[in-house]
Amino acid sequence: MFDGGHLVAKMLKRENIDVVFTLCGGHIMPIYNGLLDEGIRIVDVRHEQAAAHAADAYARLTRKPGVAIVTAGVGVTDAVTGITNAFQADSPMLLIGGQAPSDQLQMGSLQELDSVTLLSTVTKWSRSVLHTRRIPEYLSIAFRHMYAGRFGPAFLEIPIDVLLGVADEAEVDIPENYRTTSVPRGDAEMIARAAGLLQKSERPVVVAGSEIWWREASNALAQFAERAQVPIYLNAMGRGALPPSNPHLFNASRKHALNNADLILVVGAPLDFRLGYGKSPAFNANAKIIQVDIDAREIGRNRGADVGIVGDVRAVLEQLAGAVSPRKRDAWLKDLREREEKEQAKLTALMNSDTIPIHPLRLVKEIRDVLDDETIVIGDGGNIVSQAAKVINVAKPGHWLDPGRFGCLGVGVPFAIAAKVVYPQSKVIVINGDGAFGLNGFEFDTAVRFNLPMVSVVGNDAAWGQIRGPQMNFYGADRAVASALALSRYDEVVRVLGGHGEFVETAGAIRPALERALASGKPACVNVRIDAEANAAVSANSMVV
Repeated sequence: MFDGGHLVAKMLKRENIDVVFTLCGGHIMPIYNGLLDEGIRIVDVRHEQAAAHAADAYARLTRKPGVAIVTAGVGVTDAVTGITNAFQADSPMLLIGGQAPSDQLQMGSLQELDSVTLLSTVTKWSRSVLHTRRIPEYLSIAFRHMYAGRFGPAFLEIPIDVLLGVADEAEVDIPENYRTTSVPRGDAEMIARAAGLLQKSERPVVVAGSEIWWREASNALAQFAERAQVPIYLNAMGRGALPPSNPHLFNASRKHALNNADLILVVGAPLDFRLGYGKSPAFNANAKIIQVDIDAREIGRNRGADVGIVGDVRAVLEQLAGAVSPRKRDAWLKDLREREEKEQAKLTALMNSDTIPIHPLRLVKEIRDVLDDETIVIGDGGNIVSQAAKVINVAKPGHWLDPGRFGCLGVGVPFAIAAKVVYPQSKVIVINGDGAFGLNGFEFDTAVRFNLPMVSVVGNDAAWGQIRGPQMNFYGADRAVASALALSRYDEVVRVLGGHGEFVETAGAIRPALERALASGKPACVNVRIDAEANAAVSANSMVV
């Protein structure tokens, strides 16, 4: 005989899930009982949003389903932001939500809510299971939808009476082989057309996005770049796909490259706001466009593609590498490398600045200098993360996490909790804005309880800097309202919770503070006062939408 809670746990075990993230509630208690018997770790957090963020990060770090389990009603609504962020990031996360007893629905039960309808707009699949024996079947459907085409989250609601219900082993079908790992290759004619355009191109550019990570395409990308002799610019979770030493990896010259390219190959990256929607002035209006994506709906969105290839990006890159002939593009690569060096030189003086308050580029340079190849870097903020992206190139794929295109602040500490669970021996550093830290900073309580020694470095400009810069520019300082914060001692909050905390006001003190935090063996916060004016300048001349 199996109860519903044990059936849930058995299916999670079948997917090789070793940890779930949760906040307790009466509607989901039977699941915990099953998880304990299956040996699945339970990490309980202080807010359901953090549980969803942590599950999202677990999925991003492992490519396995990340699982958050929350109670009915308010538990689900608290998790909506987290699962929406996962949806926008194509993250295969599963949210399991409790529900009132099925025979009391529409009667006004405690925390009753039509969660399925609510979640249907921000998941790939959203359902309620009403029979205990069908729980494994419904979970198998959820996993199949999560990994079909572009990855993404799913939601399963399970009423408490269904979880408490018991089914005879003979009545329960535990599915096997319920989803495939086969991948679609690109259409041969489209591959040939793309190879022809690449062969003719004098100034090609490749922009590679998160699908490079999700489809384990780093090696294929490196081999294609070497074969075709093309510059590579990495976007979102594509960061780290090539190590900083790779001669085809570029970063600081992207604007010039895209403005002057005669062909732009976009691989697994949506043409959204981060790429200027693929239009001028972000992209050369006269450039040919080749777009590769697992989802045909992304091909031609915002800008038409001269060649659109639907397929798994790793398979397509392997096909393209086989289809193109080697061609030297020394002049183009040399031009980009020289511009890269010029752009970096512009930053050098600020990266070495000793000004008080500290320039944000000096802060991120000091963070960069304590990283090793195994460090997981998490960006959680506005302008401070934009500054960090100019300076920090992680060494390995899957070692850079940020909110993604939804721009959801507050992911930092929950992401770090998941990262330390997955990689307990690696350094985990969060680059936080002070505004972003305030959203889920209390999850340091969780990190302390579970002995997860990550480090949050807060760039503290006492403002929502990404908003305050444009606000002051458009309306003047006297009308810059609702964007100022206090110079709060977040480090003291972390110390009170049982972690390690330091406050830094001089540039020379940053590196020693970071080293002490990393050596403390505790969850740590290094709270660094930065120059608000310099930080606000990043967005001062642009409207954030």
